[in-house]
Parts: sequence; structure tokens; C-alpha cells
Amino acid sequence: MTPEARVRLAAARLLTYPDETFYRQLPLIAELAVGPEVADFLAYAEGERPLDLAAHYTSVFDTRNRRCPYLTWWTDGDTRNRGLSLVRVKRTYAAHGWRLGGDELPDFLPVMLEFAAIEEQAGTELLQEHRAGLELLRLALTEHGTPYALLLQAVCRTLPGPTPATREEAKALARQGPPRERVGLEPLGPGIDLPWPTLPERSGV
Repeated sequence: MTPEARVRLAAARLLTYPDETFYRQLPLIAELAVGPEVADFLAYAEGERPLDLAAHYTSVFDTRNRRCPYLTWWTDGDTRNRGLSLVRVKRTYAAHGWRLGGDELPDFLPVMLEFAAIEEQAGTELLQEHRAGLELLRLALTEHGTPYALLLQAVCRTLPGPTPATREEAKALARQGPPRERVGLEPLGPGIDLPWPTLPERSGV
């Protein structure tokens, strides 16, 4: 596993809701030695009370505040085009023998990162295709001041090319992507406010 794949795998596990499984995996993730940003986040997570970290996770990934971990929402909004995008992601997974379990959507960032860690070439292409959403989420988390931004910063550095410094630069990535049916919505265009989904309710720690 390459250093980039290790970063993606660590981030995939650390960006999930901090339940009992999350805490059991922390020592294993620490053994991956995946760089200072992940190490800093691990130190933060280990120093927080579980209930406090759970509350922070829920408040951070609040789509009403534009911090959505479902990447197709950043470009597709509440249109049928998102359904087409989800199908394309599922087909990518299926082409490599992946089948999603449970009710999780295929564009949930931890799912995409785990795929990109194990199927590195195909996963890199998938993340690049959805890089606009990934970079916009990174910028939103950085602006919010949450330690979760460290994980997005580490992940974005595993991708080729420069990292956008502003929202405008990140939005431009969406316009440079492959042409797709738009149902009257210019992706991330001027003056457009995309709707945001509500995260599925999760049980507490």
C-alpha cells in the first residue's frame, strides 16, 4: 500500500461517526504512520471525551451549514442528475467487485476514500471526478475551524495537480469536468444556492 493509499484509508475510518468501532480502530490507524495531519487529528480524537467528539462530528457535518460529506451534492444538488451520478459511482465500484452493504450511499466520503485506498488507480480517478466537492468540503471545514479539516487537507494532497486555494477555484473544477445532463442547473454557477440533504440520524456513543 502506497503512502497515498494509507492516508486515504486512515481518513476513511476517521471521517466516520465516532462510535465503538471508531475507537477500536484508533490504535491500528496510528500504526499506519500517515503523516502529521492525521497524527494531529488522532491526538485530538484521543484527547476528547467520546460524547463530546460525537457531538462535534454531528455539528460539523451539518448540511444546513454547507458541510456535506456526500460529494455529489456539491455539484448536483437536489436534481435527478444526482441519481445518475450515484449510479456512475456504483458502476465504478461494481467493476472492481465492490458491493455496498447497509443503507450508506456510494458518494459518502469515507466509502469513496476506502475504495480509493484499495483500488488506488480507479479510486484516484473517482476522487478526481468529484474533486470539486472534495475541495469545497475541505475549504468549508477549514473555514469552520474544525480538526476534521486536517483529514481533508491530507486527502487532497494525495491527488495530482494543485489544490484550489479559494471557493471560486474549487467551483471551477466542476465546470471543467465531463459533460453531464443538468436538468436546468448550472453546477455551482453564480447566484445558485444548492439544497442540502439531512444526514441520517445516528445513535450516540
